[in-house]
Amino acid sequence: MKGPLALAIGWRFYRARQANSFISFISFASTAGIALGVAVLIVVLSAMNGFERELERRLLGVISQADIVGVNEPITDWPAVVNGAMQIEGIRGAAPFIRMQGLVQKPGGFQGLSVVGIDPQEEVKVSSLAQFMSQESWQSLSQTENHIVLGKSLLKKLGLEIGDTLALYVQDNSPDGAGSLRAAKSHRFIVSGIYSLGGELELTTAYIPMRYAAQILNMNSGVTGVRISVDNVFDAPVKVRELGYAQQQSVYISDWTRTQGHLYQDIQLVRTVMYLVLVLVIAVACFNIVSTLVMAVRDKSSEIAILMTMGLSRVAVMGIFMVQGALNGLLGCALGGVIGVSTALNLSDIATGIERLFGIELLAADVYFVDFLPSELHSQDALVVILMAFMMSLVATLYPAWKASQIAPAQALAGR
Repeated sequence: MKGPLALAIGWRFYRARQANSFISFISFASTAGIALGVAVLIVVLSAMNGFERELERRLLGVISQADIVGVNEPITDWPAVVNGAMQIEGIRGAAPFIRMQGLVQKPGGFQGLSVVGIDPQEEVKVSSLAQFMSQESWQSLSQTENHIVLGKSLLKKLGLEIGDTLALYVQDNSPDGAGSLRAAKSHRFIVSGIYSLGGELELTTAYIPMRYAAQILNMNSGVTGVRISVDNVFDAPVKVRELGYAQQQSVYISDWTRTQGHLYQDIQLVRTVMYLVLVLVIAVACFNIVSTLVMAVRDKSSEIAILMTMGLSRVAVMGIFMVQGALNGLLGCALGGVIGVSTALNLSDIATGIERLFGIELLAADVYFVDFLPSELHSQDALVVILMAFMMSLVATLYPAWKASQIAPAQALAGR
């Protein structure tokens, strides 16, 4: 009967202390602090999960997860490289590409642009780029004409529309050209489509048919390199090294951890720092539970002494005040969990609404790899946060509850 009795008395004490305005305020502050910490921590973890998802789905789904590039000459026998890649366990697909750097004229000067020549039939094996453009735009890259697909942000920045002509300046590699690295030649392209991915990639990368890119660079049947996609993106460095070491010609080996790894590290750093900060917020809120219970013990010392003279054990006395603290923690965790989960599930819409309401841009497309605030709620994250906060609130009750159990009934009643 100790458990139910302690629970019943603890509940009555919890309700009765609301009559004391100061204790009630401290109790409210501790509950609100726990709720705030839990809610914000769930939202932050969901946002970090969202950034990781978009990093893998958008950025790593479009750029090379890993690639090998010829050092001094193009890779001519690229079908053999592709076949060799597919023999390596863990590599999901391989496709050739031609990459060149160029300049496009914009209002006020020129802008550097990375132009990638792709073959849509091969590209679908390693990239999800087709998901971010229309079918007509994607099909225009399968032709041998001077088509180019630009990012939506770049198209807007250049003041162009689909069907307009774009002048691109690239290095002149023709045998009868200037023969100098300083020589550049202008090539005219027809804007045949746009892709909408969000982020900086839209401003810096354009796509053209691979066969037309080979004509520009006089590569014939050669390609700049072969890119691969892997089942697990974190295995990319190992898999591309295995593929690169098997080649007969000299090649450069690269993977996403070298080009975009800082993004993943930044996400993990922010996750860790915010986790520690918000855990400390919850700890401070739990410290308020200690203050609340200490004052409750002083307020109820005579009642506790009477109960102890009637045979209530010291363990049961501890249970009474642990129940009071646990109710504070439980209420804070419940409120924080509901608020945090609700906010995390609608975080993208909330951020969009704030942008429209105040006319601000939370994530600039030319700075971040996405132009919206992503969110992905993992149920295990929410459960861990709620359980952690509740356990911290229980730990906070131990000292005040122990002090309550050490009350000497005779002294408490004598000083009543």
